[in-house]
Amino acid sequence: MALFKNMMRRPGPRAIACWVAANYIRFVKITGRWRIDGTEIPQSYLDSGKPFLVAFWHGRLLMMSLAWPYPQTFKMVISHHPDGELIARTIGILGFDSIGGSSSRGGVGAVRSILRSLKKGECVGVTPDGPRGPRMKAAQGVVFAARHAGVPIFPLSYTARPCKIFSSWDRFLVPLPFCRGIMKWGKPIDIADDADDKEIIRITVALEDQLNEITRQIDTELGLPKIEPIAETIS
Repeated sequence: MALFKNMMRRPGPRAIACWVAANYIRFVKITGRWRIDGTEIPQSYLDSGKPFLVAFWHGRLLMMSLAWPYPQTFKMVISHHPDGELIARTIGILGFDSIGGSSSRGGVGAVRSILRSLKKGECVGVTPDGPRGPRMKAAQGVVFAARHAGVPIFPLSYTARPCKIFSSWDRFLVPLPFCRGIMKWGKPIDIADDADDKEIIRITVALEDQLNEITRQIDTELGLPKIEPIAETIS
């Protein structure tokens, strides 16, 4: 593992790794049988020119480009740590921009960039449990950003079988080629512009619950083992 991390610090191996990852995602998209549920929900907002935030768990990040066939700009918030830089370069190859930082860790710069993108009519994807967890527990940063921007949050998750679920903190799920996959949009969550701290906490819990329920539903449909959230309080 240490040798791999040292190699990934070099420009050449990093570029190759990102190219391989991006083309693996493309290959899984092409060979898999994917079903996307709830597309009419974001479509109605996009048709009206209304931007929004998309929230998905860090462990379900890999295939998120599959959910965005739309012409509108979609950016992902990616942390500045080395793994995040690899993800940013990989999604760049796939044609998506990234915003550096972490809204869930209170990164002021990232939140400002999110707000600027939303004001321009762009949509932004965030991982409310990233970049380091706790797994499947939402932090409040995404809700604060949505309140300040006056936009809703759309929960989104995916699953696939066969797949590889890693033993990492987020139980990162990698679909295998020729898989059967399901991607599911949840119901939009609105935040009033005068929401106080108590309301922010309530909405954060609601977002967390809906994301976990969507993930549980689609994992159960494909017969995957249940992945439990880490039992820690909202932060």
